[in-house]
Amino acid sequence: MTAQPDTSSFGYRDVDAREKVRLVRGVFDSVASNYDLMNDLMSGGVHRLWKDAAAARLNPQPGETILDVAGGTGDMARRYAKMARRAQQRRGGADAQVIVLDYNAEMILAGVEKGGEPEMVWSVGDAQSLPLPDASVDAYSISFGIRNVAHIPTALAEARRVLKPGGRFLCLEFSRPPAAAIRKAYDAWSFHAIPRIGGWVAGDRDSYQYLVESIRRFPDQAAFKTMIEQAGFSRVSYTNLSGGVAAIHHGWAI
Repeated sequence: MTAQPDTSSFGYRDVDAREKVRLVRGVFDSVASNYDLMNDLMSGGVHRLWKDAAAARLNPQPGETILDVAGGTGDMARRYAKMARRAQQRRGGADAQVIVLDYNAEMILAGVEKGGEPEMVWSVGDAQSLPLPDASVDAYSISFGIRNVAHIPTALAEARRVLKPGGRFLCLEFSRPPAAAIRKAYDAWSFHAIPRIGGWVAGDRDSYQYLVESIRRFPDQAAFKTMIEQAGFSRVSYTNLSGGVAAIHHGWAI
């Protein structure tokens, strides 16, 4: 297990790593009922296209066990379940199983209320200590969640541990636009508009302010790629979306 630091970033503040867990839980307790709205605000509604692209990259198959960590209200898991079922209808095979795991019970409850697919199961759990055996899943995904864990290398090590040999890792996350003009425009939108709109619409400016700051503290594409490789993944690559506002990182457990 990767040694964990005493401190971790919470937005622009450095806090005790255990305190970050409590603070992040508070943020998502607050925004759970408005989670889909939150993603619309953070991405201008484009997150749906990003999620479609990420699901296509993961390429779910019949009979696979897919773990969706920080799965929130199940947006990605629904995509995976439907894609695996369509493949099953074309060429047969066993049912897939898509495990939605999130640290926050309020998020899971919001997802259950939205409804799921027959392949989906819901679970509360920690990305840094997954409640699964070694080499037990065919694919692991985490979307817009890894920047919220207290220690990213530990979460990556856990992803590597639970993947079968040949298993697929996928992370969809807000990232760093390489073009200065795009970066400046997105910074202006996110820092000035998103917290204000979050205050108006959801009555919670502070949580949205944290979410914006957490994006800026997250490593850029190249640095995060190196972290994934250091966790033991092979053939790691990334694909920028919307000029690098978000990125898909992909790797293999070989």
